[in-house]
Amino acid sequence: MRILLAEDEVEMSNALVTILKHNNYSVDAVYDGQDAYDYLSSELYDAAILDIMMPKMDGVTVLKKIRKEGINLPVLLLTAKSEIDDRVEGLDAGADDYLTKPFAMKELLARVRALTRRTGDVTDNVLKFGDIELDRGTFSLKCGDKSENLSGKEFQMLEMLLTNPGQVISADLFMDKIWGYDTETDQSVVWVYLSYVRKKLTAVGSKVSIKATRGVGYSVVEG
Repeated sequence: MRILLAEDEVEMSNALVTILKHNNYSVDAVYDGQDAYDYLSSELYDAAILDIMMPKMDGVTVLKKIRKEGINLPVLLLTAKSEIDDRVEGLDAGADDYLTKPFAMKELLARVRALTRRTGDVTDNVLKFGDIELDRGTFSLKCGDKSENLSGKEFQMLEMLLTNPGQVISADLFMDKIWGYDTETDQSVVWVYLSYVRKKLTAVGSKVSIKATRGVGYSVVEG
């Protein structure tokens, strides 16, 4: 689970990063709104935690801009008690939840778990791309009347590709989201599992393929 944390108070940010990583989240920390917007626009995250009061661009503005661009990841706003109007504006702009400072770390973790569960509940159970269907309930890959069962990691890799069509996903991101940020597994395992997925696509007779872009990552393409 990959999270972007945007908090301009360095000590607070360091504390949040420590507790989130201790609970097996992969975290990228930034310290102003412009960097938050840049990261969210160019990288793939499962959730974002945005402080409202930040230099360069406030959290509500960041939220409005990413929502306008169709980026629908769950967002938790961090607010001061005096920022009632900002909280209302943030929720109206598309925030999923807010947390008032000071807060207990346990409550933050509970809010993050709730956000990510909520996202999973509304996700379509069957992903479709080109001539294939990926069933999230059965971990099965289908093309026409042919189907193949996928292992857990095969499924996760193909799911990442199909939920981000046209985007190149790096080996580092596969490692973070599937094996965990602190894994000791060699990165070559990404190539190995992608080769397994390619064989399953061939087995069901699909025209969908996984394209490798040297030095950048992998994407899913039709034909």
